[in-house]
Amino acid sequence: MNTQSIFNNTAVSSATRNKVLRDTYKLLSMTLLFSALMAGVSMAIALPPMMSMIASFGAIALVWFVLPRTANSSAGIFVVFGFTGLLGLGLGPMLHMYLSMPGGSQVIMTAMGGTGVIFLGLSAYALTTKKDFSFLGGMLFAGIIVVLIAALANIFLAMPGLQLAISGAVILIMSGFILFDTSRIVNGGETNYIMATASLYLNIYNIFVSLLQILGVFSNDD
Repeated sequence: MNTQSIFNNTAVSSATRNKVLRDTYKLLSMTLLFSALMAGVSMAIALPPMMSMIASFGAIALVWFVLPRTANSSAGIFVVFGFTGLLGLGLGPMLHMYLSMPGGSQVIMTAMGGTGVIFLGLSAYALTTKKDFSFLGGMLFAGIIVVLIAALANIFLAMPGLQLAISGAVILIMSGFILFDTSRIVNGGETNYIMATASLYLNIYNIFVSLLQILGVFSNDD
């Protein structure tokens, strides 16, 4: 009787994890498309850089203060769309700037392709191996703190080399977070698909922006 009970609990747990995973990727796909749409709207209306900054700060406020309180209800879905839409809107002026550069469209497409390869490759690895990457949590958090300090310092130093290093570090850290976040879903550490979607979206967003910055620098050098 106890053995049967354990078997049933394991089956239910596995079914729950699979459902969270499916719902996460479904919502992630929709939010990425919505974010891209909002970026297109932003470019079409020539959103001023100041408004872009306000949109980005609004997205941060949503994900920090509103999403944790609504993640367990249907309202959380609207918050996620609001958060990703604002980030997409804020990305418009940057994309417009790159499009105005020689070969800018190729830079954007390469950054998108590179982001897709990184995300799909790391996600597939985490899903296939089912390894527990929770041990990365402390190192990734420490890495974020170092990057934030370096980014603040570079506001005053304005060193292109340091900016490249920061962008490279962000790509590595966010790649680690893809493994970390995906393994949490696979191993049952994350059971809320709304929060999981927000985390994975942020990883993808930051990798794309950082790749864009690196490729943009090398494109200018050419």
